[in-house]
Amino acid sequence: MKLRILSVGHKMPDWVQTGFEEYLKRILPMMSVELVELPPAKRSKNPSPAEILKYKHTEAQSILAAKHPKERLWLLEVKGKMLSTEQLSDKLSLAMQEGLDVALVIGGADGVSDEILQAADFKWSMSDLTLPHPLVRVILMEQLYRAMSIIHHHPYHRGG
Repeated sequence: MKLRILSVGHKMPDWVQTGFEEYLKRILPMMSVELVELPPAKRSKNPSPAEILKYKHTEAQSILAAKHPKERLWLLEVKGKMLSTEQLSDKLSLAMQEGLDVALVIGGADGVSDEILQAADFKWSMSDLTLPHPLVRVILMEQLYRAMSIIHHHPYHRGG
């Protein structure tokens, strides 16, 4: 299984890069993970609803262009399904057994277009909280590592 994180946004603070790279280093022996940073649409200071739709469409085109044809599209989405770490581990394990590659999308500041919502094979909500995109990158990598540690019987995860 190959997992690529398609993330709208770039120029992350150093602490984000440090946290992301720490979990990337840990997870690579267990699973191939690659981060693909996609440029956000250029925004005006006070965008209209029509401009926001345009931004989402522009970012959707970048996401779809970056996605490989055989990848499943998993979307981080506030209205998606909540998973426990154990459930995430089961989902990853099943994807590995089925030989699936996954493109996991972190959308832009305004969310994603309806086109991406409809294209998503799975919508995953990490929390009911609104989380800043830089923090999501670090939490995502930690949870992926934790789920993989469960699959590989590594003692990192001490949960139920």
